[in-house]
Amino acid sequence: MGTLFGTDGIRGIANESLNNNLAYRVGLATAYQLRKEVGRRPMVAVGKDTRISSDMIEAALSAGLCAGGATVVQLGVVPTPAVAYLTVTHHADTGIVISASHNPYQYNGIKMFSAEGFKLNDQLEEAIERMVLSTGELPVAPGPEQVGQIYNGHFALEGYTYHLLGTVTQEISDLRVLIDCANGAASKTARRIFSRFNMGVMYLHDQPNGVNINDHCGSTHMEELAERVVSGCYDLGIAFDGDADRCLVVDEKGQTVDGDKIMAICAAHLKAQGKLKNNGFVATVMSNLGLHRFAEAQGMELPCSAVGDRHVLELMQKKGMVLGGEQSGHIIFLDHMTTGDGQLAALQFLQIVSQAMVPVSQLAAQVPQYPQVLQNVKAPLEKAAKEALLETPAVRQAIAEAEASLGGDGRVLVRPSGTEALIRVMVEAGTQELAEAAAATVVRSVENAQN
Repeated sequence: MGTLFGTDGIRGIANESLNNNLAYRVGLATAYQLRKEVGRRPMVAVGKDTRISSDMIEAALSAGLCAGGATVVQLGVVPTPAVAYLTVTHHADTGIVISASHNPYQYNGIKMFSAEGFKLNDQLEEAIERMVLSTGELPVAPGPEQVGQIYNGHFALEGYTYHLLGTVTQEISDLRVLIDCANGAASKTARRIFSRFNMGVMYLHDQPNGVNINDHCGSTHMEELAERVVSGCYDLGIAFDGDADRCLVVDEKGQTVDGDKIMAICAAHLKAQGKLKNNGFVATVMSNLGLHRFAEAQGMELPCSAVGDRHVLELMQKKGMVLGGEQSGHIIFLDHMTTGDGQLAALQFLQIVSQAMVPVSQLAAQVPQYPQVLQNVKAPLEKAAKEALLETPAVRQAIAEAEASLGGDGRVLVRPSGTEALIRVMVEAGTQELAEAAAATVVRSVENAQN
């Protein structure tokens, strides 16, 4: 992970750390490196979410790409996975998403996909980063006739929605579903997708105004969705995040069904159909211990990667598995998509629910869940400073004491955020009280180490 590109691309506060000058230089550097790699004028597909700053960054980024000699196809407001998919189907040399995913509207980001729809390879990403962070002017296209042009590609979104609909192989019907679009990219696509089925579907937070994306809604704020599912007697609720690459579920009782449980239910279904390749699926080190217990009981392998969809995908490819994801709801169905896709995950889950003839709560109850405490501690933004903080003797001792307090039935995971100025503390234990006490010990030590 470099200075500019974190675990999920470039991320920062719009018009401050992520400003027009940076976006322009990213565009120039990307065009230059792609020209070197493909030996011709490159084509770049660009999509964005609904943040007020996305238009501004799109304009600056596109200007840089064109100045560097690339053709730009602007897809408009689309989910992140749509950019990955359309990059492949439209034979673009790379795809770029302007989004900060689940973060508040003040943030924005730039994330890139390869021509194959996967995250950009490290070598190309590092070459772009070196150019962007260098001093002085960057090279532009040699001559006015080499300047790139911008094309409107908004029509391409239909191809993505038809692809998702084509992954449904069993009837989805007779369900009442409430869908929270997080005032993000799903606001553009959810009705096109979920209204095609014989279900009673209502939509929530699907009126973006530029500043309400992820604002007390979506997969990071499930409270209202849970309340309305129960009060409205829905069978389930579905929540996406701002760029619709995550999906979480609320059962008929208002209880959250997280990414671990969604994956487990889908894995069991795929195994029953003989489609779970290599008899397993990939989770991360953040996945609940209950998921491991479920996989053991089902006779399935459960390799775990570091946090981040890039790491999940790498391990999936290494193990030859087609399903993997994170507790946060970022789930990859590799037979259908090269990256996590919230709406795809929702469709796969809805098929199972529709055929199961039991409530969602009963499906989810198959997967045990250890009490888990997640806490964020403010820390420096720089990666090296966060890592140094975790290496201080007092913090290391506190982590050891917390682990010992669990008596061997639980775990403590402390890691620096790859995108935010935070240290993330996770504790799982046999009881909620033990988990909370152990987490408090670690949090205090991290806070004290900064005073």
